[in-house]
Amino acid sequence: MQIDNGTVEVVMENLQQYISDFFALDPTMVSKAISSALIVVALILMRFIVIRIVTRHTEDVRARYTWRKSTTYISVIIGSLVIGRVWFSGFQSLTTYLGLVSAGVAIALKDPLSNLAAWLFIVWRRPFTPGDRIEIGGVRGDVIDQRIFQFTVMEIGNWVDGDQSTGRVVRIPNGKVFTEPLANYSKGFQFIWDEVQVLVTFESDWKKAKSILLEIAQVRTKHLTKEAERRVQEASAKMMIFYRTLTPIVYTSVKDSGIMFSIRFLCDPRGRRKAEEEIWEDILDRFDECDDIDFAYPTHRLFDNALEGKPMARAEIPPQANHTP
Repeated sequence: MQIDNGTVEVVMENLQQYISDFFALDPTMVSKAISSALIVVALILMRFIVIRIVTRHTEDVRARYTWRKSTTYISVIIGSLVIGRVWFSGFQSLTTYLGLVSAGVAIALKDPLSNLAAWLFIVWRRPFTPGDRIEIGGVRGDVIDQRIFQFTVMEIGNWVDGDQSTGRVVRIPNGKVFTEPLANYSKGFQFIWDEVQVLVTFESDWKKAKSILLEIAQVRTKHLTKEAERRVQEASAKMMIFYRTLTPIVYTSVKDSGIMFSIRFLCDPRGRRKAEEEIWEDILDRFDECDDIDFAYPTHRLFDNALEGKPMARAEIPPQANHTP
């Protein structure tokens, strides 16, 4: 069944006349409203078709998300321009139209405009993308959604140790990227330094303990060293990032209750808690085998320097005074 253009035009004219008479509106305004509605419907239909095609041909969640967001942005931009030309056909210059619109928005919508400008910055400079782990304004989490006025993160940390998820979804205005420091765990170097602190008693064989801790750290992190070197080389081409040492190291210090060892090592941002668990389990197993190494903890003891101190560092015992009856 074929419908010629003349029939469509007659139907549209009758529809416009009916709406104009029923609502007592200007026929020109009714025509523009119908045209705008048709444009919106056409764009929604085109976006729906594109999303259906992408969904059928890929199982990649990230690809689906990217297509869904990209088609939304493109549809909004095209719709705004085309509908703007419908309602403001008297303006022959698109620059004039956009200038008037932007001036009105700047006066009436300061915060939304700031969020919109920040969204353009995020899309252009890409300080983070969905899937990255970031920290901004005291909130840490994995970016799970990005929109024109705000982005959403799945919160980590807070009352949960080890940078693991709290289950809360936090929505943050895009404008925060202009006013708050932004840390990205997933960009640039893509690894973080972590530390595990181990305290042993003064009586323990501290050199042996340090050797054991360094061995454990090297075994647990050796698979990351080559990858980290490659990441540093890639990052140094864009930013001034350099490290002289990427292998784990153990630092020694003295505390009130004993000798403190700080194991510094590289780990994946999302594997921090697992890495600490593996290192601690190895430490417990190895120290359990050593009779000359003990963990230290806050205790109270009496120390008689005159009897227990080193021979050349003992305090002198004052001679007892003779008492006459």
